[in-house]
Amino acid sequence: MTTIFSSKPTTSSFGARRRLTLAAACAALALGFAAPAAQAQATYPAKPVKFLVNFPAGGPIDILGRALADALQKDLKQPFVVDNRPGAGGNIGADAAAKSPADGYTVLLGIDSTFTINPHLYASMPFAAKDLKPLMIFSSSGLSFTTAASVKAKTLPDFITQAKAEPATFSSAGNGSPGHIAAEIFASATGAKIVHVPYKGNAPAVMAMLGNEVQAGIVATPGVLPHIQAGKLRALAVTGRQRAPLLPEVPTVGELGLKDLEFEVLYLAMVPAATPEPVMQTLRQSLHKALALPELKARLASLDMVPLAETDAAATTRLATAQARYGRIVKATGMKVD
Repeated sequence: MTTIFSSKPTTSSFGARRRLTLAAACAALALGFAAPAAQAQATYPAKPVKFLVNFPAGGPIDILGRALADALQKDLKQPFVVDNRPGAGGNIGADAAAKSPADGYTVLLGIDSTFTINPHLYASMPFAAKDLKPLMIFSSSGLSFTTAASVKAKTLPDFITQAKAEPATFSSAGNGSPGHIAAEIFASATGAKIVHVPYKGNAPAVMAMLGNEVQAGIVATPGVLPHIQAGKLRALAVTGRQRAPLLPEVPTVGELGLKDLEFEVLYLAMVPAATPEPVMQTLRQSLHKALALPELKARLASLDMVPLAETDAAATTRLATAQARYGRIVKATGMKVD
């Protein structure tokens, strides 16, 4: 008779049972270690989240950041607190974010120049590019190519002709600022001669045009809009790919056949590179909801921003393309920071 079951365990069956018992113990141990991390991700956010803004309070990214914080707080049922850490072209705040725990409770809000321009301007950076990764590019805004009302040129082509014959003075919000590199792009692409005059912020750069200290500036539109409407300044073009929400009647540089002058400021969120994907996905989903709200759309328009909501490969590619372009410009022009 063939015996199917045996009352005595064989050596091989004993070894198999031992291996199974050991494997089960290892699996239980692994689950014991993994459970807290998985549980933490599943319940994210379980405490207040910090939006670390690496530029001063009152600027475009600060205003946008506070509106986003309010929207995410309502959606995710946890406080979202804005913490301003300005300085060194955004490097100070970005460094603080890069050295924060990669748990989703510190999110950097800033502009792309910290990552696309600064690495070419500063002799050394306090953090490495690999330390942070993009969560989302919220929006973009072009700058306004603005002149004092006393300037004779009424169009950008006329101004280029004038600046080729005699150097034009340009104000900006400071060495290495978006307006500075936009002015260098203008000079490099057109052959115009410029004298760059850096100021400490956008508002002083605008006041310099109003006081006829300089002839022109490439600056954020919200800061010049009232003066353009009052006839004290003149907008010749905007540098974005699309017309500015606040200046819909002003042509883009592309419409004028000067696509090489296109320049955008990107408004974005970055997180420490090791932040878990499930946590990032929770934040992205909530940000997408926020940007679809009518009040957020109105806020973007008031800041002259075009919504983008780019994530993953699209955001990474856009930043890499901008960094390569600005690197060439910085090298060619010899731009430096104070």
